[in-house]
Amino acid sequence: MSPPVADSLIPYDEIVQEVLRAVVGRVLGQVAATGALPGEHHFYITFRTQAPGVDIPRRLIERFPDEMTIVIQHRFWDLTVDETRFSVGLSFGGIPSTLNIPFAAITGFHDPAVNFELRFPANEDPNCTPDPHDPPENDTPIATSEDGSNVVAVDFKRRK
Repeated sequence: MSPPVADSLIPYDEIVQEVLRAVVGRVLGQVAATGALPGEHHFYITFRTQAPGVDIPRRLIERFPDEMTIVIQHRFWDLTVDETRFSVGLSFGGIPSTLNIPFAAITGFHDPAVNFELRFPANEDPNCTPDPHDPPENDTPIATSEDGSNVVAVDFKRRK
């Protein structure tokens, strides 16, 4: 029997989520730089409509009070990306709209062309930093190897 695993004082889950959200930013940044999607790539991006920093038309918040999925494929314009957010022009019911979405508000990213998908827990406040004195919530090991170290499986669901 292996000894109990010590509580983590490093917020690994939060760090991983931040890095994976940066993947979304990098991909969108590449599209913004070239002005077009490469090949058959296109994106479904799901986000919390009332998360802090989200700036979308009121009619969209009324229609999607909690969560909304947008598609970046054929008709989009003015895609801009910075370190914390992206902005894009899309048309809804023939009405052009600009959406400003912080990466912290994103709950899902999917590129069906290559079956790549990321899911994120919803962050309530993108500027919130964890209290270092709070007990970590992710210290139950998923699996333990013979030497007692934690084993984490990551499956990005990508076909080759």
